[in-house]
Amino acid sequence: MKRRQFFRSGIAGGAMVGASTASAGELAKTPSQTLGPFYPTVAQKDKDFDLTKVDGRDGTAKGEIIEISGSVYDTDGNPIEDATVDIWQANAAGRYSHPHDSNTAPLDPDFQGWAIVPSGNEGQFKFRSIKPGAYPASKNWSRPPHIHFKVTKKGYHELTTQMYFPGEPLNEKDGILQKLEPEERELVVSKQLSESPPKFAFRLVLEKV
Repeated sequence: MKRRQFFRSGIAGGAMVGASTASAGELAKTPSQTLGPFYPTVAQKDKDFDLTKVDGRDGTAKGEIIEISGSVYDTDGNPIEDATVDIWQANAAGRYSHPHDSNTAPLDPDFQGWAIVPSGNEGQFKFRSIKPGAYPASKNWSRPPHIHFKVTKKGYHELTTQMYFPGEPLNEKDGILQKLEPEERELVVSKQLSESPPKFAFRLVLEKV
């Protein structure tokens, strides 16, 4: 599937996900999480919705390819169109393409690692990536696989958070995730839609200014 076709199908598919997961009335705001030390600092031209390919290269990123169907709502349960969704993550080996990442795991030149996508009609967006690897945060702590999100839209408070994967053993030991209350943790763990191919849904809820 070509990139443009994937984007168009993603908006349509995401709309169905959003319709099935959004409930009428008030929604709980997505909990904020740390920006982390590895927000991208090096400019890159390729910031589109397919992180498994890099413009100008023929290879495909190493690791398990996944699809994320996302949605952006306000706390009144209304979809937010044209929000800017900033996404970044480690590669399959748990390494960020960042000058301050001291992890000795290998970089992947075929992994984009960073995307900026808009929410479309009904607040939906979709992107393709690889499942990020776990990585050591300290001697006694390994961070579970996760994806960072920063969502901005005029008239709403900026949201920075992280998306986790269901069923990951490291979730139960993560110092950042476990700071949240149990009901808050549920809001930052994605829902698995299918196993083959691996597809996940993630809803982001913003507060109005």
